[in-house]
Amino acid sequence: MQDKLNLMIPGPTPVPENVLSCMSKHPIGHRSGEFQEIVQKTTKQLQWLHQTTADVLTITGSGTAAMEAGIINTLSKGDQVICGDNGKFGERWVKVAKAYGLNVKVVKSDWGQPLDPNEFKMILEEDTEKKIKAVILTHSETSTGVINDLKEINSAVKSHSRAITIADCVTSLGACNIPMDEWGIDVIASGSQKGYMIPPGLSFVAMSKRAWEANASSDLPKFYLDLKQYLKAINKNSNPFTPAINLYFALEASLTMMQKEGLNNIFTRHARHQKATQEGIKAMGLKLFTKEGYGSPAITAVQPEHVDAETIRKSIKNDFDILLAGGQDHLKGKIFRIGHLGFVNDRDIISVISALECSLDKIGKLKAPIGKGLAKSISVLNN
Repeated sequence: MQDKLNLMIPGPTPVPENVLSCMSKHPIGHRSGEFQEIVQKTTKQLQWLHQTTADVLTITGSGTAAMEAGIINTLSKGDQVICGDNGKFGERWVKVAKAYGLNVKVVKSDWGQPLDPNEFKMILEEDTEKKIKAVILTHSETSTGVINDLKEINSAVKSHSRAITIADCVTSLGACNIPMDEWGIDVIASGSQKGYMIPPGLSFVAMSKRAWEANASSDLPKFYLDLKQYLKAINKNSNPFTPAINLYFALEASLTMMQKEGLNNIFTRHARHQKATQEGIKAMGLKLFTKEGYGSPAITAVQPEHVDAETIRKSIKNDFDILLAGGQDHLKGKIFRIGHLGFVNDRDIISVISALECSLDKIGKLKAPIGKGLAKSISVLNN
């Protein structure tokens, strides 16, 4: 049967029907009063989601564009920075920082392990001359399913007093609590195809007062990603360039849905689905890849033994039309990843756990009695 694909990957995530229908409307002028009303409304909604009174700017581009914008708008060539690297995306920010001539100190952990906040704290405390200008890290490391302790690491940055925090929250914003103002985070980057529940194409950069102070002395090259242009435009409820207009229609609809559900309910739902997925996985005899207690509420990484992870993914896709994510780089064939981010409900969790048990049984790799994993997931969902 065609057109029954169920996305259970960390992005793009499933899109609600009413959000998709909003995108089918005819585009309007991006300099029109009607569009300005949408920009004004979504800007306030974005501040609600980020739990901030700071500026939240919208860029037509991917989450990588948002992160690069956060870096190049606050730093200067030769600046000393700390980059956390415990996965594909932490690795990417090291590459981006080096590409712009920054002096990078890497805090590294093995893939599947969280970054150690004490390492950041030690390096920052040793910097008595206050030469370190920023700490750059990924909150939810999509490639491995690890959630890093952003609150604790950011606290160490605040104690330094000079450095700012630039956080990739692409798969954590809209999935778990990230109170920007309460924690004092300086830059938060995110993307539309994750917790926002809309297709890829928009990214968001939230900038604190300290981030704008750093911007005043930033000398890295920028044009399309020059956030001063976006700030000037947003103050007029506009955009400096031609934006993805129909994605703004979707953004308004999805953020309205999220406001109706409420932040705490959103966070509770993601935590509940994370637990149901993880407990079901363990009950059927599979091993979680991520260190215990550091799993992301957006995605669960599974490390099967005695079977190639791609074989499992292929079986589930062919038999059930459920798409799971594979491992990246050296983890290809060694892990698969189940997304439970955004527009996901209990039925989706039950479906993916059931499909996984069926597929393992079919290829002769199911260790536990069939149905044990599903029973465990259901018990979590019913409590």
